[in-house]
Amino acid sequence: MKSKIHKVTVTEANLQYVGSITIDADLLEAANMIENEKVQVVNVNNGERLETYIIKGRPGSGEICLNGPAARKTAVGDVIIIISYARMDFELAKRFKPSVIFPDTLTNRLV
Repeated sequence: MKSKIHKVTVTEANLQYVGSITIDADLLEAANMIENEKVQVVNVNNGERLETYIIKGRPGSGEICLNGPAARKTAVGDVIIIISYARMDFELAKRFKPSVIFPDTLTNRLV
């Protein structure tokens, strides 16, 4: 695990989009994630898991939007966990410390 946004609330699900997850830019920065990075999305409400890529959302907006087919795996109001992974040298991996953030699940903003 490289980065994790632990428990945010889905604010939108847009089925008519190419695909991906839109995440508030402030959350991305705090979690050390970047636009187009591959992520795993784990839905706490229904147990669904999916992989997609990140689209940078408006800073301070609190937006978490599942786009395209991923929108079928979640509903507005569901709580999700967003995880990214990285490959690295074995010795570096032993010392590596992932970035994990715990936003307020009501506002999706950092506390």
